[in-house]
Amino acid sequence: MKINKKLINTVAACAIAFGTISCKDDFFDVNENPNNPSVSTPKLSLPVAQQTIAALKGTSENYVGNFFMYNWATPSNWSANQEYARYNITSNFQPGIFESSYGLAFRNLTYIENYTDPTGAVDYSFYKGISKVLKAFQYQKLVDFYGDVPYSEANLRGANTTPKYDKAQDIYAANIKELTDVVAFFDNMPANAQNPGAQDIIFKGDKTKWQQFANSIKLRYLMRLTNTGQNDYIKSEIAKITANGKGFITANASANPGYADAADQQNPFYGYFRKVATGLETDRADYTVATDFIVDFLKSKNDPRLERLYAPAKASGEYKGVQQNTALPGKGFTSNDLSKVGPGLLKSASQDQPLMLLSDVLFLQAEAVYRGFLEGNAETLYNSAITESFKYLAVPDAVVAATTYYSQPSVAYAASSNKIESIITQKYIALNGTDGEETWFEYNRTGYPANLPIPVDAAAAGRTVRPYRLLYPSSEIARNANNVPAQTAETVFSTKIFWQK
Repeated sequence: MKINKKLINTVAACAIAFGTISCKDDFFDVNENPNNPSVSTPKLSLPVAQQTIAALKGTSENYVGNFFMYNWATPSNWSANQEYARYNITSNFQPGIFESSYGLAFRNLTYIENYTDPTGAVDYSFYKGISKVLKAFQYQKLVDFYGDVPYSEANLRGANTTPKYDKAQDIYAANIKELTDVVAFFDNMPANAQNPGAQDIIFKGDKTKWQQFANSIKLRYLMRLTNTGQNDYIKSEIAKITANGKGFITANASANPGYADAADQQNPFYGYFRKVATGLETDRADYTVATDFIVDFLKSKNDPRLERLYAPAKASGEYKGVQQNTALPGKGFTSNDLSKVGPGLLKSASQDQPLMLLSDVLFLQAEAVYRGFLEGNAETLYNSAITESFKYLAVPDAVVAATTYYSQPSVAYAASSNKIESIITQKYIALNGTDGEETWFEYNRTGYPANLPIPVDAAAAGRTVRPYRLLYPSSEIARNANNVPAQTAETVFSTKIFWQK
């Protein structure tokens, strides 16, 4: 079956729009009746769910994290993003992360899990296994963004519009088990289970890659628990990963339904910053620039990724950033004076959309080895993670350049007196621009990288810490008021996610 690229990219546009769910009703016309295969089947629902998750990953989730982690700022000729610089996080701040996860991704994934072919001719077990993995992937994001969220009653495909909220730690435990079980589920599928092939826009129906992805997501879940006093549990669960023999991902896990430089078909991250066909900048591209902190930090480490993560300023040809502030002087601080998002991130309209970078998984393994949870060589994994980052960003002579970089005393693993700080700081650089939300979550877990500035306006308002979480969106409060946990503006800075340092 040919994938309807226009349909799934229209869904992506809905997923990343600030209004989010305003688009979804038209889409749901194609699968309102989950029992009618003439209207919808897993073949239709799977790529839509995958593209929704990819679109959120490449846009809203990533954007939040890169601002919270002081990678991006706003120039003086724009008034955009003031809520970031002021830490003015309200229930109207990026609601699409919550709404599209439930309204599009989970809705379609649950449909797949519950689907039975009415003719009995097609076994959709492979689709169901993929759905389990993707749910676990997205629930990790939601818990780390919000804490307690709907889980046990949330996936009933519209049957319950007021689901209860489950404890964040219970959702973690449930998904760790799900990720353990799904690896065996794939192995035990019926021989006639239909392979999704091209309908799977992530791994094209490669069972082993889905098992490796499940193991990698599980490792991320487990390493998030290092402050919770569960070391024995973490070690035993990682031992199960080793025992299943599938390993971790060996390449970037990415989605691509056939992105192209055409209307409604661009890679979602690229489309955030570039207009269709012309390649001209969107407004967002003009008001998203480097911070002074990150430019100076990369320069201090002689890091050639600076020229891939950011573009030279149009006015000077130099790499220049600015502090996060809503009251910048105009001269010397306009978008033309500052470095914007660079060519290593904005490759082309058809580029793959990363869901989980190999560098991230290698850093997770390095930390697990260092903490004694996993067998291996932490230094080798650390160096390999840095090398994969150089490769992803297309640094010239990437392997040689990476070796030169990580051999410096200020970067070298062997020379570090704080291995966790080194691992997380290098992860912060490697995930810049692609996985901003993960660097924010890791900062909240570890406190690294150290010495990240607080935005000037936020500091002036008395803020001394970065946000711990987001607030539940106003739309959810309106429809599920009896179940949404109480929150105020201060909740963002006072209520930590259960795993947080």
